[in-house]
Order: sequence, then structure tokens, then C-alpha cells
Amino acid sequence: MKKNVYSLGSGSDRLTFLFCFSIFTPKTRIGKETGIITVKKIKLFYLLIFLLSLSIGLQGCFKVGPNYKKPTTSLPASWQQDILKKDPALVPEPAMVKRWWKVFDDPILNQLIEEAGKSNYDIRIAMARVEEAWAQIGVVSGQRMPQIDVKGSFNRQRSSENGQYPGGDLYNEYISQIGATWEIDLFGRIKRQIVSAKANFEATRELKTDVMISVYAQVANSYITLRTAQARLAASLYNIKSQKEIVDLTQTRFKYGLASDLDVAQSEQVLAISESTLPPLRTQIENSIHTLSVLLGKSPSDLKDLLKPEKPIPMLPSRIKVGIPMDLVRRRPDIRAAERQLAAQTERIGIATSYLYPRLSIAGFFGFLSTDATEAFHWSSRAFSVGGGLNWNIFNGGSVRSLIKVEDARTRQALLNYEKTLLRAMKEVEDSLVKYADGEQRVLDLRHSVKVARRTLDLSLTLYKEGLKDFQSTLDAERVLFEAENNLAEAEGITAVNLVNLYRALGGGWDPDATEPDTIQTSQQKVQKK
Repeated sequence: MKKNVYSLGSGSDRLTFLFCFSIFTPKTRIGKETGIITVKKIKLFYLLIFLLSLSIGLQGCFKVGPNYKKPTTSLPASWQQDILKKDPALVPEPAMVKRWWKVFDDPILNQLIEEAGKSNYDIRIAMARVEEAWAQIGVVSGQRMPQIDVKGSFNRQRSSENGQYPGGDLYNEYISQIGATWEIDLFGRIKRQIVSAKANFEATRELKTDVMISVYAQVANSYITLRTAQARLAASLYNIKSQKEIVDLTQTRFKYGLASDLDVAQSEQVLAISESTLPPLRTQIENSIHTLSVLLGKSPSDLKDLLKPEKPIPMLPSRIKVGIPMDLVRRRPDIRAAERQLAAQTERIGIATSYLYPRLSIAGFFGFLSTDATEAFHWSSRAFSVGGGLNWNIFNGGSVRSLIKVEDARTRQALLNYEKTLLRAMKEVEDSLVKYADGEQRVLDLRHSVKVARRTLDLSLTLYKEGLKDFQSTLDAERVLFEAENNLAEAEGITAVNLVNLYRALGGGWDPDATEPDTIQTSQQKVQKK
């Protein structure tokens, strides 16, 4: 016996129209009291073909909501000319910043950055976030496919002799079936969810690159800080050695009555003050080594053998190519991430808009139902059902339209954040250009200052030995030279750090045109196929 069922139901705030065709083959005859309307037989094969064709053909054909358009950017043609004129080394040529650390020509720095790229924990955490974002695409993509489940059960039951339908029969029930439901993405809700998840994945990947750039800069800055502290320590030790010689000189002159005890005390005071600067420098050296070790994912003391020997501050290149502002849009991962976040958020407006429209789905099952185990899989025990449903929330108190306004406001926020990120990037570059140019000039001035201070000390010491000048001028010359050499070493380190920060602001440390690593490339190819 085959029956077709049509039913119409409604609730207080929901109208559900269910249109389904059901075909049953039970052994027990279904009575007229069930209210089922018997209609003409329809062949199941043609019905399945019709529903499948309908579901495939209607996928996303009435997509609602705004389509994303990449925002236009208006940037100056070049960096401020007055900044570039400060330092002839800064040239507005295409920047070669993919492996910017190689310009320092320091093999140890190269080794540290390469190791950090493989073992730094922040980078590894960021890579895990990328994997999470990729998996989220699979979560939403699965909604486009039929949801299939398998069921099997056994029941032994007895009906009541005193119920509405007296029976008292004891029987077994064996059920085994496979069922499927499939939502037809008529208004593009699922498709937009996939596009949004893909854009979020791409934004997360860009943020991973931003973390990588930041880690490279931290490694370089910590390394330069280490070498700067070592240079300052070496300069201090050299000056202390010179000051000890002057103390010996004053003591000898005092012994033979050629100098006063005040000269000896003053020279010893200057020596003691200079020696007091050594412990903080040694502490800074140890801390820098510990910081580098942690950045490389190692124990704080693992790099001591490599970094403890004194090395000079990395040399600066003679020419620095800084490119043009428009390069930032392509190269800065934070700008690229902000643009992808805007794309993901724009799609959510369409997702919210789709809730104003009905949802169409088809469902069905095929299985076997029997009260006798020997007939559990007989063809005569077969049962199946196939049908379609339309679900439309026609009243919700305005919550859906409010949700659309929420997503629209968030999209405007994402656009403003993109524009803000772009302006911040330009500011960081121009700030770094100014700091580097001014730092270079300060280094030149301090080198001249050190040269003059050394000459002054030599002259004052000679005049003191000949009795033509008092000891105070020698003391003053000692202090000036000590301070000048310390300031020079510090300024050279700061200038090198400023260059690192300039490369970081330019988005250096990766190649935006290169192929992504294998795991990311595979994920991206899968996203493109979807």
C-alpha cells in the first residue's frame, strides 16, 4: 500500500509548510482514521531525479546581501622628500626587504633569525591559529552537502490490554535504515559562510606573517642590544685601563712631591665611578642572551657559548632602498589582514539578510522494519520516505533586521580599521626614516666628539706631566672621553635598531609574491576549489 501525505501547520510566530511524499510498505493495514489523503501513485525514481535536480540547480541562485568590493586606497607617490634628503643612504627605489637581516653581513644574526623562524613559540602558535581557521572552512563547507546518518535498533514491547487500542500482544521490532537531509542554499547563506570563513583564514594567515616579522625584528634588536652592551663594556674597560694608569701617575708624582694628595683622590674617584658602570652592562649582556634563547625556543643558557664571545655591532649598509608608500598595501601583512577581515565581515551582512527568507530542504530514508528477525532484511520489510520542506520565519519581532544592522555597523568598523591600519603603517615608516637619518647624523657627530676628546686628554695629560696645567683639566678630559665613547657605542646600536625597525615598518622579512609553505599552499588550493 502506498500513501502520499500533505500537511500544513502553523505556530504563533512561524509558518511551516511541509510538502512530502511518503511511501510505506508495512504488513499492517493503515486505517482511514489516520486522516491520510490517498492520491495517485508517483514513481520514486522520477521523484528523486526531480528533487536532486532542483536542489543542485537552486544552490545560491538568489544570493542576497551586498557583494564585497576591495576598498580603494589613495597614497602619496613617495615618502616625504625632506626626510630622504636628511640621509643620502635612503633612496626611493624598490625595497629589497625579503631577507633584510643579510644587509648587516653578520653570520650569527643570520643563523639566529633562521632558527627563530623554525622554533619560536609565537610563530608556532600563530601557525596553529592558521590551521584552526582552515578547519573552520571545512565546518561550514560541510553544510552544502547532504547529511547522512545510519540507524539500527531492536525493541521488545507489549501493548496494553486496557489502553485506547487494546492489544496485549508481545512482539519484537527490528529497524535498520539510512537517512539523509539536504538544505538547498537557495539564498546563498551557506555560500557566504564559506566565503567569509575563507577570508578569515586568509586574514589569520596574514597575521601569522605579521607575527613572524615581529619575531625577526625582536631577534635582531636583541642581538644588536647584546653587541651594543659588549661594545660599551669594551670601551669602558679600555678607559678604565687608561684611568688606572693615570691613578698610578698621580700616586708616583705624589710620592715624589710633584702632586698633591687631592690629585690622587680625584683620580681614584673618577676610576671608581667608571668601574661602577660595569655591572649593569654585564647584566644587560646576560639578559640579552637569555632573551635571544627564549625567542629561539631554547633554555635561557643554551646560547651562551655562541653569543658570549665579543663581536662588533653589525655594520650598516651604504644604501637603503625604501620603496614607495603604495608598496605597503602589498607587503605589510597587518594591512592585508585588515582587508581580509573587512571582506569576511561584509559577507556576514548577506548571511544575516538570508534569515529574512525561507529555507528549503529535502529529506528521506530507506530501511527495513520487521517484527521477525528472520525477515529483518527481506525486501518485503523495506520502508522508505522522501520529501521536501519549506521553513520560513515570517515574524521575529524585528530581531533579524536588527541583526543586519549589527553586521552592517561591524562592517563599517572593519573598513575604518583598515584605513586606520594603513595610516598607522605610513606613520611607522616615516617615523623610522626620521629616526634612522637623525641617528646616522648623531653617530657622525659622536665619532668626531670621541676623536676630539682623545686629543684633548692626550694634550691635557702631557701638560700636566710637564707641570704646565693643573690636574683638574685632565680629570675633565677623562670624564668627557669616557662619556663620549660610551655614547658613541650606544648611538651605533640605536641606529642599527632603527634600521631594523625601518625594515619591520616596510613589511620586510617575507616575500608576498612567493609561494606559501606546503601546508598553507595546500590549504589555499583547497579553498580555491571550494
